[in-house]
Amino acid sequence: MIDVADNNSLLRNDVKKLGNILGEILVHHGGITLFNKVESIREMTKDLRKNYDESLYKKLKQEISSLESPTRQHVIRAFSVYFHLVNIAEQNHRIRRRRQYLLEDDSVIQPVSIESAVSTIKEQQFSDETIQNVLNDLSIELIITAHPTEATKRTVLEIQKRISTILQKFDNPMLTKKEKRKLDDSLFNEVTALWQTDELRHRKPTVLDEVKNGLYFFDQTLFEALPTIHQELEDQLDRYFPQNEWSVPNFLHFGSWIGGDRDGNPNVTPEVTWETLKRQRKLAIKKYDASLIDLARRFSQSTSRVSISDELIKSVENEEALYLEKGEAWPVETEIYRRKFAVMLKRLRTVGKSEVGYKASEELLEDLMSIKESAEKHQPANQKLKTLRKLIRQVQLFGFHLATLDIRNHSGEHETAISEILRVVGITENYSELSEEEKLKVLEDVLSDPRPIMLLNEDYSPETQEIFKVFKMINEAHEEFGKRSIDVYLVSMTQSSSDLLEVLVLAKEAGIYRLHADGTVESSLNVAPLLETIDDLVAGPNIMKTLFEMDVYRNHIREHGDHQEIMLGYSDGSKDGGTLTANWKLYKAQQEIHEMAKEYDIRLKFFHGRGGSLGRGGGPLNRSILSQPPETLGDGVKITEQGEVLSSRYLLEDIAYRNLEQAASALLEASAKASKHGKHGSNTAPEWENAMEVISKHSLSKYQSLVFGDKDFLRYFNQATPLRELGALNIGSRPMKRKGSERFEDLRAIPWVFAWTQSRQMIPAWYASGTGLQSFASASDDNVKLLQEMYKTWPFFQVTINNLKMALMKADLSTAKEYITLVEDSEMGQRIFTDISDEYNRTKEILLKITGSKELLDHTPNIKESVHRRNPYVDPLNFLQVDLIQKMRETDEESEELMTEVLLTISGIAAGLMNTG
Repeated sequence: MIDVADNNSLLRNDVKKLGNILGEILVHHGGITLFNKVESIREMTKDLRKNYDESLYKKLKQEISSLESPTRQHVIRAFSVYFHLVNIAEQNHRIRRRRQYLLEDDSVIQPVSIESAVSTIKEQQFSDETIQNVLNDLSIELIITAHPTEATKRTVLEIQKRISTILQKFDNPMLTKKEKRKLDDSLFNEVTALWQTDELRHRKPTVLDEVKNGLYFFDQTLFEALPTIHQELEDQLDRYFPQNEWSVPNFLHFGSWIGGDRDGNPNVTPEVTWETLKRQRKLAIKKYDASLIDLARRFSQSTSRVSISDELIKSVENEEALYLEKGEAWPVETEIYRRKFAVMLKRLRTVGKSEVGYKASEELLEDLMSIKESAEKHQPANQKLKTLRKLIRQVQLFGFHLATLDIRNHSGEHETAISEILRVVGITENYSELSEEEKLKVLEDVLSDPRPIMLLNEDYSPETQEIFKVFKMINEAHEEFGKRSIDVYLVSMTQSSSDLLEVLVLAKEAGIYRLHADGTVESSLNVAPLLETIDDLVAGPNIMKTLFEMDVYRNHIREHGDHQEIMLGYSDGSKDGGTLTANWKLYKAQQEIHEMAKEYDIRLKFFHGRGGSLGRGGGPLNRSILSQPPETLGDGVKITEQGEVLSSRYLLEDIAYRNLEQAASALLEASAKASKHGKHGSNTAPEWENAMEVISKHSLSKYQSLVFGDKDFLRYFNQATPLRELGALNIGSRPMKRKGSERFEDLRAIPWVFAWTQSRQMIPAWYASGTGLQSFASASDDNVKLLQEMYKTWPFFQVTINNLKMALMKADLSTAKEYITLVEDSEMGQRIFTDISDEYNRTKEILLKITGSKELLDHTPNIKESVHRRNPYVDPLNFLQVDLIQKMRETDEESEELMTEVLLTISGIAAGLMNTG
């Protein structure tokens, strides 16, 4: 078995090795004085953690306040670079642990792996038919977004990747002394390069910069990892159920919002979206090109050695004449496969450029399948052509579009455009002022008429013309890149049924939705609501019920196989009502909408708009899946993968594989389990739901009494966090606030969470949960027992409680207290902070009681050790951040030097706390 203690000693050795190199670099660049200064601050913060001493605290504050540039900037960077190195070491250790499992004998199976899921299914004795049905319904879509609190530049990520590769090589037991010295030199040089690289962006990224960053992960890991996951499931099914021929569908897909998310981002124009689609296709074709060249090398079979069908030979001859020019054909006549690949490469390289090129990825797939069918006839039956099968799987998964691009826009934009269109053509003078019933009647009439209603484009305002250009672009994209290129149109801030019908009207005018004279309908764009606020989540079932009862909408849904996608926003709900209430309302909304849709025979796919941070519904993918109502999993799961977690999850191939494997295994096991109870049955006990209703009610009241009920709260937030300074950190193309407004309602959830995280208060991730849980628990001793039962038995509650424990562990109120000095009204600052502290202690106490733990992260010792390892090194950055912000806010003049140093602390703290930004 794996020795965990010895395992962690290897991690500590890596951290020590990297720390020593950093120490040498500090001496080289700043002399022994810089090294001693960093060590002195580190030792003081460490000692304060162990045993608080007022005189030591004052000495540390004095030491930090007396720092001046350039020494101060070097000190900040020393701690920041250290965190990048620790992150690399921990990721490398995850890879090491996985490989150690793979080296064990067959009796040791890695938890939350595809093998463990298949093994569990085998033990539970499901019928073959049930297993295949579960496989057929299996669906995970992961959508990368450009919501970046990822402060790390791509250049830095590439250095980190090289460092990780070197660390992995040190684990080779056959390493010679010479090879080890060479690796030591390479490691030193890469850490030096990391120190010498400017980690801050000097300009705000454009949308196309964000597209480039997103494509980097497809290029580096995802293009390989996705087919490997599918192959692993095939292999494990063959191993555990050798008597069967299993069909594993393409159940794991990636999509993207980058270049398509227009909500609040005026930089996402139709032209930018079109360029995004072109770049995605270019990368897909580049990948296929390399694979075809590799296959052409491998498939050297000659007709003088193997029997190849006359049909394939004749088709190759015809295609050479049709597609190739003189000198382009493969010169060896008997090597039929290579001749075929030569034709395929020519057609691939001219996609979108000439008539010779493939018109759709299905044509490329057809060619690959013809080679597979022929080659399998002269291949031993038990030996699969895995390289060819892998490319076939990639073409099925990625097509020529690479990743399906979702388009998102705010409901208000559509209403404004529809209002103008209807007024110009004389249908209704002021659509916006109509009641919801009247709006629905007008929209239904328009959708029931095959004729278009729009006049010439120039008859409308630039804003309406721009909206309509988006829909025209989608129609053209379907022609150029295939219908999978843009499949879903998301309506953010959906508050009524008319919000979705308005989009359908615009789609009709652009030719994406068509009603023919004979009454038949064509519809090639899914329209999905985004339910974000607490009120919208409660209204969700009625919004969808109204639509499902309308013929025009049912006709549209029928064109999509009676499937409806519904997106659930975790960020805004949490911002409005607190994390515990938001998570419960999200859970209930899924149950209620699912139950209602069942009456109409409509299958639902819930799209979970989770952030990377705990305050925005974040956490490991597998836990996110397990926390959903089990009855909703059978129709597929869609989850956002936010910008801030992309590098930690998908930079390294082994880590990318492990994250995706955990997600796939969790869904497979949960779906199989749910099938036992009947596809649509819930296994949530009524007393658990009743308990959550009471807990949620108390939690919501507590949360809103502070956030909305305290007149000073917004001022406290603005002053006791680095919110103002975040705007200067060039981490995203989208504005921090909607409409440039100062209202709380218009502040985006991302800077809301990021600012609280930087100040270590992290209230979006836990605040008010303690009051909700404690209020219920204190009502009777039986209630405490019920909560303990819920934690042991109910995945939703267990994940919720574990996330709260993680949030409390990463929050640090002793450090957070420093930020109160930034509040101009100290009495007000102390009053609100005291409330936050009391709630923190209340939450910690009840969480430990529910879980029966002595410390917060007893259930995850590796994470617990990681947090303890990091805290003494994050503290100096927090102290420095407060000192710098104080100095900056006290002067009327903007100091570029001070601002740069504040931004360096923000970047460093983000690296130290990882995906909590």
